[in-house]
Amino acid sequence: MSSVVSILVGLVLLGNGRRLYWAFVAGIGFLTGLALGPSLLPDRPEWQILLVALALALVGAVLAVVAKKIIIMVTGFLAGGGIAYMLLRQHGIEGQVPGWIVYILAGIVGLVLMRILFEWALILLSSLAGAGLLVGGIESFVAISHTLAVPLVIIVAVIGIVVQAGLARPHPRTPP
Repeated sequence: MSSVVSILVGLVLLGNGRRLYWAFVAGIGFLTGLALGPSLLPDRPEWQILLVALALALVGAVLAVVAKKIIIMVTGFLAGGGIAYMLLRQHGIEGQVPGWIVYILAGIVGLVLMRILFEWALILLSSLAGAGLLVGGIESFVAISHTLAVPLVIIVAVIGIVVQAGLARPHPRTPP
């Protein structure tokens, strides 16, 4: 069940993370819940972790509408940290580097990106988060090796960036 939700949230973020800012914030809340849920709620069934992730998504969406500037910075931090932590887990190097250090450092990078380059950071981070959720969701249905997962996330993220930035759209011709 959480795999299907991950795939759906990933697709929304890939195609609409910039236009639907609140959906991006909700998606990052969901990603954070999925990333931290197993650690914070050990030995809990998957549906409870999914429920927490969905609750964080709802809280994020509401806060995105109410407190936009603060949420932009918090979301940048959570997106950067969540994406880095998810990539660590997908590569199986979770125990080699303390996850909280990577989360905090990548979170700071995400916060700075969101603050300085909001539009492009929104496109980049929503594409990366969407790609990570999509590939992670697909992994539960199809076995994907760790060496293939990260390049696949990058390729899917680039597709999301192209779609959101409108780079795939033909530009109208101007008359001579």
